[in-house]
Amino acid sequence: MSLKQKLKNNELTIGSWIMMGNPMSVEVMALAGFEWLVIDIEHTSIDLQNAENLIRTIQANGIKALVRVSKNEEVVIKRILDMGADGIIVPMVCSREDAMQAVNYAKYPPIGKRGVGLYRASKYGTGFEEYKKWVNEELVIIAQIEHIDAVNDIDAILEVEGIDGTIIGPYDLSGSMGYPGEFDRDDVKKAVQRVLDRCEAKNIPSGFHVVDTDPAKLQVKIDQGCTFLAYGIDYFFMRDAAISGMNKIKEVNNK
Repeated sequence: MSLKQKLKNNELTIGSWIMMGNPMSVEVMALAGFEWLVIDIEHTSIDLQNAENLIRTIQANGIKALVRVSKNEEVVIKRILDMGADGIIVPMVCSREDAMQAVNYAKYPPIGKRGVGLYRASKYGTGFEEYKKWVNEELVIIAQIEHIDAVNDIDAILEVEGIDGTIIGPYDLSGSMGYPGEFDRDDVKKAVQRVLDRCEAKNIPSGFHVVDTDPAKLQVKIDQGCTFLAYGIDYFFMRDAAISGMNKIKEVNNK
């Protein structure tokens, strides 16, 4: 079953986050069994050429390649999709207008306003009609909910045709409320819960990026009803394993 169909069915799907621009890290992450990997070009030094190579590597490992674009902007979305990405995560979708803009930039007329580029996605122009059909049937567009304005306008955002799901960005959401990183505050929890409740009411996938590598924290979000879940970050897995191993070695040898 395709990722698009799982999102339509609101079924659980788990991926992870790529912030190191090295194909080897993608290949290692692919061994874990993730269904999709997100290449982050908003908060990393990954450039577009590097992103294209990572898209190839992810897809060559049988995983869907999503890209968290740098902004809700026409040219970057168009270029990433022309490279052949399976979908996009659009940051700072704060209103119905923002959601409509993302869809317009990603979909061809008459649904959207995307211009045609005969590049990798369309098999360099030899398969444009096939690709155009694929865009309508399989392209994934996820709205990132990471501002209190988005929480306040969540119903209108969810009504935009072409938005396949949401993913909450907890750091920026709490930051927009004046408390960056303070996820345990009651008002921040209430804002998160409102998004989850409205997604459930409209049967639209609600997502969350659980950056912690502790699987118990991912399970909490599964139990809350999230179905589009990003688990960890590539270098967090490496960091946490290294720190844990060294701490155990030091504990044994410093007695």
